[in-house]
Amino acid sequence: MDSLLQAVGDFVARNHMWAGVMLGLVVFVESLAVVGAFVPATGLLVAAGGLIAAGVLDPVNVIVGCVIGAVIGDAISYWAGRRLGVRFLQRPMFTAHRRRIAWTRLYCRRYGVMSIFVGRFFGPLRAFVPLTLGMLRMRQRAFQFGNVTSGIVWVLAMLAPGYLAAQGLAKMEVLSEAHGPTLLIGALAVTILIVAVAYRLVKARMSRKSAIMRGALQGR
Repeated sequence: MDSLLQAVGDFVARNHMWAGVMLGLVVFVESLAVVGAFVPATGLLVAAGGLIAAGVLDPVNVIVGCVIGAVIGDAISYWAGRRLGVRFLQRPMFTAHRRRIAWTRLYCRRYGVMSIFVGRFFGPLRAFVPLTLGMLRMRQRAFQFGNVTSGIVWVLAMLAPGYLAAQGLAKMEVLSEAHGPTLLIGALAVTILIVAVAYRLVKARMSRKSAIMRGALQGR
């Protein structure tokens, strides 16, 4: 899968006009139920953000293509969930994902439309949230509102790191000659702070997830 994504990235770098279509297809597959769990498009979108900052790719082309892919992928997963029903998840092929599916169902019941937004940014949920909401019979209008708005926010958020990094590197080249040591110390301090905060957030999230999972399993 990594070699395929690398090939897509190389194709996009050489064929700028097709960037929106190719990235949109990758995002579409990533948004599909179950299959999307094996297609990480985040790296490609971050790289695309850097190419946009460098003036290589057209931002409108990339953003529109990725948003369309994300929206259609989640919409198909939602309709598949409505058609297949909850019993579909009881098949042997989903045995390995039993805990993840149980936690996703509890999460979707509790947060409703907001689960679509969070699911976009949380890898383990991304491939199951639209399918689960379809099985839970969420109203179509509510789902599509969350689907479209979260798709726009997610695409922009995934492109932003690469774009900002490329812009920052351009400015760093100008400042590095005069303020190299100061910038290095500042960057190191910021990195340590980010790692510490991220560690605390992940640890807290995993603790809450484990508590919810234990409660769900004990209630059965």
